[in-house]
Amino acid sequence: MKRAHPPASKLGLTDLAALRKQIKQETEQREAERQRAEAAARQAEAEANLFRASIGEVSALRQNKRVEHPRNPPAPDPVHSRAEEQTVLRDSLSDEFDIDNLLETDDTLSYRRPGIGDDVLKKLRRGEWATQDEIDLHGLRRDEAREALAAFLRRAVQRGIRCVRVVHGKGLGSPDKAPVLKGKVRSWLVQKEEVIAFVEPRGTAGGAGAVLVLLRQPHGS
Repeated sequence: MKRAHPPASKLGLTDLAALRKQIKQETEQREAERQRAEAAARQAEAEANLFRASIGEVSALRQNKRVEHPRNPPAPDPVHSRAEEQTVLRDSLSDEFDIDNLLETDDTLSYRRPGIGDDVLKKLRRGEWATQDEIDLHGLRRDEAREALAAFLRRAVQRGIRCVRVVHGKGLGSPDKAPVLKGKVRSWLVQKEEVIAFVEPRGTAGGAGAVLVLLRQPHGS
């Protein structure tokens, strides 16, 4: 008997600002940790150099030998920090990632990570994992969609969610009637280690305009 799951919530344009704020805070925290690590490394290197110099000399060290401690690192340049933040966001998911050899050769171009059995795709397509959350990427630019999807998947794993739906649309409103985000979404999903499989759902669950994603279990579960 399946356990009841919390009702699916929907993440759209209204939550994008909150997602950006969260990503910015995480990036700033990583930058601060990096600066502290670099300062500690510089101090350790200076002390190591002093030690090597002292044991390499023939004469004894003077008791009052002065030790030069490294100066505090300069405050980060705001422009440089913003550029690094954007680089982190861009590099987290690449638009140029080639997934042609990774997708299953069925009509829906499903995907399963190496070591995951084919039965997982069948169960996922049949709906044996209830959809616990979803994100609708309609109306978002490519960069906005990439950023929102990465944050959504990270939060889902943190909450212990196993199955989500990503709505990318069928492209009916685009100039050439082609789904702009469909291929990009699949490419981004393959690059995320949180994702172990995905399939195109049945028509009642979104069909060609969406993808069902199975996420890994949180560590320790």
